[in-house]
Amino acid sequence: MREGTVMNGFLIVNGLSGLLIVSSLLVTLAGNPANSARFYALQSFILVMLFVALAGATGSGELYLWSFTALLTKVILVPAIMYRAFRRLSDPAIGTGAVMPTALSIVGAAVALILCFVVASKVTLPAADAIKPALAVSLALFFIGLACIVAQRNILKQVFGYCLMENGSHLTLALLAPNAPELVEIGIATDAIFAVVVMAALGSRIFDTLHTLDARQLTSLKG
Repeated sequence: MREGTVMNGFLIVNGLSGLLIVSSLLVTLAGNPANSARFYALQSFILVMLFVALAGATGSGELYLWSFTALLTKVILVPAIMYRAFRRLSDPAIGTGAVMPTALSIVGAAVALILCFVVASKVTLPAADAIKPALAVSLALFFIGLACIVAQRNILKQVFGYCLMENGSHLTLALLAPNAPELVEIGIATDAIFAVVVMAALGSRIFDTLHTLDARQLTSLKG
């Protein structure tokens, strides 16, 4: 009975991980930063549900605490900070600020996911046997965030790229070390909050000074 419950839990984990890829594309391709903040909150809620399912499958009490902390920080606090800071900022000259068109972005995400599946299939850790699809997604999420930072012209979208990378790293840790102390989760959450606050303040200051969110315009420093 317990074995069947565990397997069902892992199936839920792998299924929810697929939604993380969809939500990451929504974050990066949304038309304005305020919508990106909403989609990031949605992705973080999916991540919380994944933590709960993983906690049930592994019997990890620590992951239940992770879920609660992530709900407060990633689903509520961080998106609220970004939404409040970014909703007044828009740069019609660059639109969404994407270098690659939507279709190419989706293809790129698919290629990254396939490559990460190949890498995850080579992992021989016993703890990773049942959650290799979710592990592949966590790696792909990291690289999608990295690609967002590199390929986006919009400064604020680059902030969301960092957030996607952080979610991917967070998921990888939860999958491979579900019994890690709650202190680790608090450290991750605190780091994300302070990083977002600093980057949101810098983005707002840049827009107020230069009236643009185009990273290509930041080519010189004035003393």
